[in-house]
Amino acid sequence: MSAPVTLVDVINRFIESDKISLPVFNSASHRIQQELAKEDPSIQVIEKIITSDQALSVEVLKIANSPFYRGLAEVSTVRAAIMRLGTEEIQKIVLLAASRQHFRSADKAINLMMKRLWQHAVGCAYGAVWLSKRYSYGVEQSQAFFGGLLHDVGKLLVLVVIEQIKRQDKTLKITEPLLLEALARLHAPEGARLLAQWNMPEGYCVLARDHHNPELDEKNILLILVRMANLTCHKLGIGLERDPSLLLPATLEASLLNLSEIDLAELEIALEDTAILRN
Repeated sequence: MSAPVTLVDVINRFIESDKISLPVFNSASHRIQQELAKEDPSIQVIEKIITSDQALSVEVLKIANSPFYRGLAEVSTVRAAIMRLGTEEIQKIVLLAASRQHFRSADKAINLMMKRLWQHAVGCAYGAVWLSKRYSYGVEQSQAFFGGLLHDVGKLLVLVVIEQIKRQDKTLKITEPLLLEALARLHAPEGARLLAQWNMPEGYCVLARDHHNPELDEKNILLILVRMANLTCHKLGIGLERDPSLLLPATLEASLLNLSEIDLAELEIALEDTAILRN
């Protein structure tokens, strides 16, 4: 007697059949990263890349004028946003704006999970940046932000697959426990695979693959930073999981990063302050 087909089996078969329409990494964001990697990046080039994408321009201005970033006066142009915030913050805003479009679905249940997943991605991005600035770990803020934002991209992929499966089979009933199980089991390897298809650096693929691995590579500081931000988000309920009983100072990640209880308490406060960006 053959074993019953599980939701994980259905998802794996769908992915292997090459029927899936994969999320595409925003080209404008990639071009801006390339420009900012130069020794003398051009503000004019960055402005041109952003303004050539109307939807991206609107999102950039919306985020730049949010209470988290806004100064004394509202900025009404992309050039003004760049000049006031600086290229480092603009890079984060562009990545946020470009990524946000993937976390939407016409399916109400999936859309709700995508919203919570987006909140977790943003929380981890800013959490990893906060940690990278706390002490001299040798990790650039842009790396920490990118790693935090995309570490759970495999969950996004799984949700996209499930949406497409449901569209083809409207009789399929998927409960939240089954969905959460599928996300937990598949998101790490599938996230690494998707980032590889996006031609991302190997370090980000490893991060997506290993951010839950019990055998932690203690030399991979970026991975440890993102794992610490991830755990903090779980404690605060930023995302799909909430565990207020988590003792962050007792974690291996906190020990490896030499973080005190005060450090971690301040990290929690900093993450609460990013709530406006997660909506």
